[in-house]
Amino acid sequence: MQLQKGCITTQDVLGLTDYPIIKKNTTLTDELIAILETFLVQEVEIEPFLANGKKFTPMAVNEIKDRSNKSETNEKEFIIEYLETVKAYKKLFLSWQAGLKVEMYDIRKIFVPLFNSAIKHSYVLPKLHHYSNKEDYLYHHCVYVGILAAVVGKNLHLDQREWLQIGFGGALADAGMARVAPTITKKAGALTAAEFEDVKKHPIYSYKMLMEVTGVSDITRLIVLQHHERYDGSGYPFTIGSKKIHLFSQIVAVADVYHAMTSERYYRIKRSPFQVLEDLSRQQFGKFDVRVIEALLQTLIRLSNGDRVRLTSGEEAEIMFVGPHNRTKPIIKIKPGGKIIDLNLTKLHIEEIL
Repeated sequence: MQLQKGCITTQDVLGLTDYPIIKKNTTLTDELIAILETFLVQEVEIEPFLANGKKFTPMAVNEIKDRSNKSETNEKEFIIEYLETVKAYKKLFLSWQAGLKVEMYDIRKIFVPLFNSAIKHSYVLPKLHHYSNKEDYLYHHCVYVGILAAVVGKNLHLDQREWLQIGFGGALADAGMARVAPTITKKAGALTAAEFEDVKKHPIYSYKMLMEVTGVSDITRLIVLQHHERYDGSGYPFTIGSKKIHLFSQIVAVADVYHAMTSERYYRIKRSPFQVLEDLSRQQFGKFDVRVIEALLQTLIRLSNGDRVRLTSGEEAEIMFVGPHNRTKPIIKIKPGGKIIDLNLTKLHIEEIL
């Protein structure tokens, strides 16, 4: 727990065999520290200085616990901020249903602070789908897609102006649902062909609602218009292909699909985030930009060796090793019992991190 990148070993670190896991005089990296955790190594002898020449002062165990407690407090504050934004967005959405115009000042006021908080607390994003419910799904969806799209944009190394535009595009992409009859948006069963055709027009409705709104950029309007288009031409409303779809639109499209599939709906139960991410990474490459899928995975998959998780079977387990090519399906150890399982060889998925 006290090790950090740059520590230098002074002794061989031995495992169950005589061959060392890590040899002495090795500079530790994040990957090597993860290997030590995987092999349940409790102690390592290291130099009193780091590889960069600076003195190494290990953090006390009580400091580590204090940092963990502070992290939990910050997490709760962020969740409260998220839920308050959902309430504020619902109020705005109902006003749009009543015929009032979208005011960008209102959108910026409630979303800019939340975007900044989401970037600081992106590790909480995989947990937020639990707070969505079928009655208020649409409002949760708009807020979540906005913050996830902004964070993914930031992780793609876009500048602040760009990821803010992406975030606003995500938050406003479904504003046009205010022009779709509530009997359709809250329908428990399958939509008729005519009802689905009306729903498929909501990107156009959203675009038109933003046409004369001061403070909305052209790129934000384009995001709103294209967020259901797909690279293989299977999307809507214009069924355009990859050459005409903007990267920013793809970021919102991926965030939109992820939240929709992990949330409780009137006509569908929610799915495990890890199962959805696996589907997106393995089955949807023809529909989405590979760079965006990879950025989404990096944003949402924060598994570390030693993390406790709950599986779709209801069993609890400990993460033993996270491979670079199977991040959604690591090697785990079932608790109790201690059985080691490679999730990649099973139909089980991680339900949530405990």
